[in-house]
Formats: sequence, C-alpha cells, structure tokens
Amino acid sequence: MKKIILVLIFVISGFSSFAQQGKPDPQYKINSSADWVQAKNYYLLTLIQKDAAVSKMLAADPELAKLTRQKADACNASLACKDVNCFLTNNKFTDADIKQVSERLKALCQPSNSLGRLVQTQLIPSGMYFIYKDLSPAELLVKAWEQDAAGVNYVIDVYAGGQKPNYPQIDSISFDVKSKRYPTLLYDAAAVLSEDAKNAKLFFEPSMRAALLYLEINGRHDPANYEPMEATVNKAAYDQIKITKWNTYPYSMILVPGAGAEDLMTSITAEGMIRCRLAAQQYFKHAAPFIMVSGGAVHPYKTKYCEAEEMKRFLIETMHIPASAILMEPHARHTTTNMRNGARIMFRYGMPMNKPAVVITDRSQTNGIINMAARCMKELKYVPYKLGNHISDTEVEFYPLPDALQINPYEPLDP
Repeated sequence: MKKIILVLIFVISGFSSFAQQGKPDPQYKINSSADWVQAKNYYLLTLIQKDAAVSKMLAADPELAKLTRQKADACNASLACKDVNCFLTNNKFTDADIKQVSERLKALCQPSNSLGRLVQTQLIPSGMYFIYKDLSPAELLVKAWEQDAAGVNYVIDVYAGGQKPNYPQIDSISFDVKSKRYPTLLYDAAAVLSEDAKNAKLFFEPSMRAALLYLEINGRHDPANYEPMEATVNKAAYDQIKITKWNTYPYSMILVPGAGAEDLMTSITAEGMIRCRLAAQQYFKHAAPFIMVSGGAVHPYKTKYCEAEEMKRFLIETMHIPASAILMEPHARHTTTNMRNGARIMFRYGMPMNKPAVVITDRSQTNGIINMAARCMKELKYVPYKLGNHISDTEVEFYPLPDALQINPYEPLDP
C-alpha cells in the first residue's frame, strides 16, 4: 500500500513539476497530419483528433456527446437559413458551449489518464500555448481550448460574416457579403458542412470544419504554404544547421524582413533588393552562417508573389549566396511576425537561442523594431525577442525567445 501511495505521489508531483516548468521541447515535432492550416490554428483540437485514447474518452463523455449532436443538428438547421447571421450562429460556438466544455475538460483531466498525458507529452512541449505556462495542467488545457474556440469563431466571423480583420487591406474576406447571391454561397457551404457533420464524433468538429471550409473557399491556405519547410524550401539549410560551428561566427543568423509591392506585377521591390544586398555584404564578411528572408504573399491584396521566395531567388541568382545558407520564412504578414516567425524557426531547427542574431533592413524599419515592444504586446500578447545592440541605422541585434511559439488565434493566415 505504501508503495502505491509513493508511486502516486511521484506521478502527481512529477506531472505538476513538468507543467510548472512550462518549457517547450526543441526536439518537438508538430503533429500536422497533412493539414497545416488546422494544426497551426487549432493545435489542441488537432491533437485530440489524432490521439485515439483521448478521442474515445471525450466522445464517450455524456455531456460532450450531447454537445456533439447539438452542433451537428445546428449544421443541418443551416439549410433553412435565409440570411448571413443565421449561418454564422449555427456554425459558431456559443459562450455556453465554451464554458460547458471548459468545465468538462477540467474535470476529466487527470495526471494518470490519456488527457492528462496529452497535456504533459504534447501540449506543453509544443510551446504553442506558452503564455499559459505557469498554470496547472488542467488550467492550461482549458485555456488552450478557449483559445482554439475563440480562433474558430473569429474565422467564421471574418471569412463567412465579413467582419473586418485586424488588417483589412490584406486579410479581408473575398466576397461581398451584402450581395444578393452571397447567401446562396453560404447555403452551398452549409450543404457540405451538414453532410460532414453526420460523421462528427467530437464536440468541436462541426464548428472547426466550418472555419476551415470558409478559409478554403476564400483561398486562404497561407499557413500551409511550403510546409513542411525543413523537407522542402529549407532542406539544404536545415541540413547545414546540424554541422555548423556556431562559435566561429559573431551572429547565428541574419534576418531580412520583406517589403511588399504596391502592384500585382512586381515580384521583388527596390527595398527588398537593397535589404538583401545589405545582408549579403555581412554574410560575405562572415558575420553569420545563415540569412533568413522573411515575408509571406501579403502586399498587395491576394498577390501571387511571396516576399521570402523572391528574396531567396535574388540572393541566389544575383548575390550568389548558396541555397544551403538561406532560410525561408514565407508566412509573416507584419514586422512583428517577421521577428516572431524568425524566432520560431530558430527554436524548431535547433539554432542557438543564447547567441545573438541580427536584423538587417532599412533605417525606418530598424527604428520601428527598436520601438516595437508595445505593438507586439497589443497584437501578440508578448514580445518574441530580446533586443541587443543597435549596431547601425540598418542593423540591430536580437535574441529569440521561446514565447514566439505561442499561437495567435486572431491572425489565422499566420497564427
């Protein structure tokens, strides 16, 4: 009996200790299951779907099973909708839904069961809910659920309802929601969702599927672009990282933020070329073993050109930098996420986090980065880097922080 008690104490204390540390694992691999848009936006929900034991537990819970049926029924009821708000209401999670699930997850999460192990072995090591690192495992689970649910509702509001996103000029819905024909499109989407809902086994699946479908019909697959990058566009550099002698360089990496065009015909802007040339000059001076070009397909609205891809091409073809020295970060839509996504790649790829990197850009953006902490707190809820020395008008040092791994549920095109 004493042995059993001691084992239980060890398991519970170890579980609590691990959770309190809240440290993401540099070796952790994101479980994308071939759907990067879903995994990057709703990681907890993705993990639940892919964990057979957790899925079985939650599907068997009477309260959650009842909610699953209610959400499936709501999808079916959308076929009778005549206006946009009706479709949205039937797709989204209500405040009561979210609260009910929070209470059930907190009650069900135990150190010794599959749900508790998911928190310990997946949720915490992923770092994707890092801002909740100081909470208990059950509380962290609840916050992760509430964040994912808020993210689902946000996508439905923006990409089905036409609500203005944080940056309307680049991220808005593709349709005129006031058009007489628009409810017909939502009806057609509802027919797809109603059929899918017949197979729903988990409470969140009907609403999450709605959010993903709305992103899809808007052509917003941005989070999935080029993934998995370490096996595609970044493979040569990713392999080189493993054999790099970091102590022979003052910096781990040179980060070059993209500069968007004003027209649909321009592939790389003058600013982008100048930033690349500044970075190449420092690369050839042996300042860092890698250049990371950062920027998605952002400006102008629905452009076909990805800033990072075009800068990489310029560096290879014009500046003669080897592909093995260039890392692409092709998802950032703002300066805040140039920094955040750069830090994410550095952590995920095993680059040193205690060695400074350097941002090389034009003077105005350098000044913006130096004074960007308040903007980061407003948009990301954390600052993903620590600044080092302000070297020149075009260069500033920074240290990446693991906070950068945290998902932003209100930027679904680059969460």
